[in-house]
Amino acid sequence: MTPAELLTDALDRVEESVEAVLDGLDETALTHRPAPDANTIAWLVWHLTRVQDDHVAGVAGIEQVWIGQGFVDRFGLPFEPRAHGYGHSSEEVAQVRAPAGLLLDYHRATHRQSLDFIAGLGEADLDEVVDSRWDPPVTLGVRLVSVVNDCTQHVGQAAYVRGLLG
Repeated sequence: MTPAELLTDALDRVEESVEAVLDGLDETALTHRPAPDANTIAWLVWHLTRVQDDHVAGVAGIEQVWIGQGFVDRFGLPFEPRAHGYGHSSEEVAQVRAPAGLLLDYHRATHRQSLDFIAGLGEADLDEVVDSRWDPPVTLGVRLVSVVNDCTQHVGQAAYVRGLLG
C-alpha cells in the first residue's frame, strides 16, 4: 500500500462516517446539544470539514473549497471566511445551522479535493517540511495525519451525539 492509498483509505472512512452520522437528520437533531455548552452535530461536521479543507488546501497551495466553490456564501455563517472553528465559543457553536444535505455537499467536495491532492503524493513528499514554526518542524506527512486524526475524533463525537438522540 502506498502512502497515497493509505491516506485515501483513512479519509474515505471519515467520509463514510460523516454520511452515516448525517443520514436522515433534521435541523432539530443537527443542533441538539446534550449539555448546555456541548458541540452540535452540525458544528462538529462543519468544523472537521473546515479543518480538512483549510489544512489540505494550505499544503497543496490551492484555494479552499469553502471559498472557491462558494460554500462560505451558501452557509451564510456570521464568521470570517477563513474561520474553521478552533477556539469557538459556545455561542459561536450554536450559530452553525445548516441542513444535512449542505453539510454533506461541502464534505464531499472537500473530500474530492483532498483525494485529488493526495493521489499525486509519493513517499518522499511526506518528508517535506510544510510548517517551520514548530519544533520540530511539521512535515507534510505529519500534517496529513493530523488532519485524519482531527476528522476521526470529531466524526466520532458527532456519532456519539447522534446516538444520544435515541
